[in-house]
Amino acid sequence: MLGKPEHFARYYYEQGADELIYHDVVASLYGRNSLHEIISKTAKEVFIPLTVGGGLRTLDDISVVLRAGADKVSINTAAHKEPDLITKASKMFGKSTIVVAIEAIRQPDGDYQAFMDNGRNRTGRDVVSWAMEIEQLGAGEILLTSVDKEGTGDGLDMDLIGKVSSIINIPLVVHGGIGQSEHVLGVEKESKISGVAIASLLHYNYIKTNRQVDGFEDEGNIEFLKNNRLFNRINTMALPDLKNALSSEKINCRLD
Repeated sequence: MLGKPEHFARYYYEQGADELIYHDVVASLYGRNSLHEIISKTAKEVFIPLTVGGGLRTLDDISVVLRAGADKVSINTAAHKEPDLITKASKMFGKSTIVVAIEAIRQPDGDYQAFMDNGRNRTGRDVVSWAMEIEQLGAGEILLTSVDKEGTGDGLDMDLIGKVSSIINIPLVVHGGIGQSEHVLGVEKESKISGVAIASLLHYNYIKTNRQVDGFEDEGNIEFLKNNRLFNRINTMALPDLKNALSSEKINCRLD
């Protein structure tokens, strides 16, 4: 537990983020959908696109989240269980509104398999084939996460990204493993992607420089924050510094 999502959202908005992603990573596992209040709070103060995922199982679930203030929704488990939901949702809410998340884990033979429930459960689907099917079903975007790399700070899985980006034409946002600005520079130069989703690199910079840990004890186990036990492979930085690094390398990004 790092803190209240709406606090992070407001900060990143003020820092110049292009888009925010809220994802309840265990919502489907526990059969819940509980982000409505957080979405509403965020939408009142943050005026950039907001993508919300986790526990969205039906068209009604998607509708409720969009009415609460989300601009796009991200589905994973429900898409595997009912692929036609992708098509139905795209027709009802617009293709650009529907993001399908892929949780990829590399197998011993080098292939990648798609998983559900934050990498806990196998789907039996090959990632590359599933990405192609997602596009054919009408999704407007794919959010690709390397579960192996997530939180490590070791860099993105370029092999995974290359395989998926080469066979789809819809926007691809990649996630998992970014520990320094060079990791973003590398993927932007070498792959056909639309964006990069970043968590730890920015979150740890925020908690180190923008608030005290005291007073947040009711939010969960925060001992690792008090002891400053951050991943030593993650070279934390502020969002403006990252965007300036990208701009200096002639990589297009919005600077405020």
